[in-house]
Amino acid sequence: MAAKYKRVLIKLSGEALAGEKGTGIDFDKVLEVCKSIKKCTDMGVQIALVVGGGNFWRGRSSGQMDRTRADHMGMLATVINALGLADGLEQVGLTARVETAIEMRQIAEPYIRNKAVRHLEKGRVVVFGCGTGNPFFSTDTGAALRAAEIGADIIFKATNVDGVYDSDPKTNPNAKKYDTLNYIDVLNKGLHVMDSTAASLCMDNEIPILVFNLADPDNIVRAIKGEQIGTVVK
Repeated sequence: MAAKYKRVLIKLSGEALAGEKGTGIDFDKVLEVCKSIKKCTDMGVQIALVVGGGNFWRGRSSGQMDRTRADHMGMLATVINALGLADGLEQVGLTARVETAIEMRQIAEPYIRNKAVRHLEKGRVVVFGCGTGNPFFSTDTGAALRAAEIGADIIFKATNVDGVYDSDPKTNPNAKKYDTLNYIDVLNKGLHVMDSTAASLCMDNEIPILVFNLADPDNIVRAIKGEQIGTVVK
C-alpha cells in the first residue's frame, strides 16, 4: 500500500520515549520508534518530529517555581530527547538534523524554516526541540506551529492511548472512543487531544490531527498508509 501523505509532522511525548520506566530515555524504545520512521521514509514520506520533555521535567507542574524559568527548563528537557532521537535515527540508517527554537549552536542547528524544509526535501528527518521557544506554550502548540510552517499534510500525535475518548478510559470502562471529531467539538467539550491553543492553531490552518497509540510503533506506518486507526480531528 502506498503512502497517503507526503509530509508528516509526528508529535511524540517525552513519556513515549521513557518506555515502561516512566522517566528518562529507554533507548530500546527509541530504536523501535526510529525503525518504524525509517519504514515511512523508505516509502518516500518526509518526516519531521516534535518531542516533549515530560520524561524529565514538566514546567506546568513545577509548583512554587517561576513559570517562565520552569518552562525554560522544560525546553532543555526536549533537547535531551531530540538528541536521543537523532542518535536513534542515525543508528537505523537515517540522516537526522536537530533544530532548536532557542539557539545552542554547539549541539544543534537554530530553527530556520527554509533550512528545515530543505532538509526534508533531501530525505533527512528533522527533529524540532524547545517547542515554540517561548514560555506558556506547550510542545503541542510547538507541533502545530511547526506543522503550519513546513506545510505538513497532517500531525500524528503518538500517545499512550489508542484515540480520543469522551472520558478517561482508564477510570471509566464505558468511555466511548471517537473515530472522527471536528476541532470545535474538541474545544467545546474540553477533550484532551491537544491544549486549546494548539487545537485552535490547527483549526485556523486546516491541519488535521491523528491521535493513536505508540505502544506498537508500527502504528506510525499504518497511519502513513491511511489505515483506520486512532481518532482523526479535522
